[in-house]
Amino acid sequence: MSNNVQSTEKPQVYKVGIYGWRKRCLYFFVLLLMILIVVNLALTIWILKVMNFTIDGMGHLRITEKGLKLEGDSEFLQPLYAKEIQSRPGSPLFLQSSKNVSVNILNEKKQLVSQLIAGSHGVHARGKMLEVKSSAGKLLFSADDHEVVVGAERLRAGVSYTFAIHGGDFQATCRSDLRLESKDGEISLDARKIKLLRLPEGKASPSGTRQTVFEVCVCPNGKLFLSQAGTGSTCQISSNLCL
Repeated sequence: MSNNVQSTEKPQVYKVGIYGWRKRCLYFFVLLLMILIVVNLALTIWILKVMNFTIDGMGHLRITEKGLKLEGDSEFLQPLYAKEIQSRPGSPLFLQSSKNVSVNILNEKKQLVSQLIAGSHGVHARGKMLEVKSSAGKLLFSADDHEVVVGAERLRAGVSYTFAIHGGDFQATCRSDLRLESKDGEISLDARKIKLLRLPEGKASPSGTRQTVFEVCVCPNGKLFLSQAGTGSTCQISSNLCL
């Protein structure tokens, strides 16, 4: 009896897979993922095209064997550290800032040894020595803690100025002639003592020869003038020049 009951029952079939709304959701997510992949790929290609990404670099920035090559106008928002900065051959190099441009030189201990600041108030330089040379390498000007040297053949001042030297001597030395000339004004020497050293000594001329000789006269106000010498002093005769 039991065998007949078991034989009449139909075998149960179990379906394996996703059906119904789950299947539709899966297809929707797969389609959405494909759309995101396509959009992401398109955006990546567009960014590469706009930024001009190549094997050699990006945009105006190129990677070379010697370093980085940057063309066009560039803006640096953070400090720039470089061993050497050069412009393109035949083109100038411009440095522009809204406040100032500073160049600092540090030693091994990160201490400041030289500094150059170009700002709205002027150009300031700080260092142990300052040198200015010509294109041929000739020294034109140098200054340090001990001396200031002017190597030019001619020193010309086109404006009037006054300067003072405190706590030291002022010495002007030259190899040939030292000339002080004032075309429209006067040269004043104001000191308690004025010494003229190593002046040549005159000697009596031979008989029969006559030379025009002058003597130097000093006014009470310190003015100097020449007067033709005689057997005595002739400064009193020309004293009207002191007025």
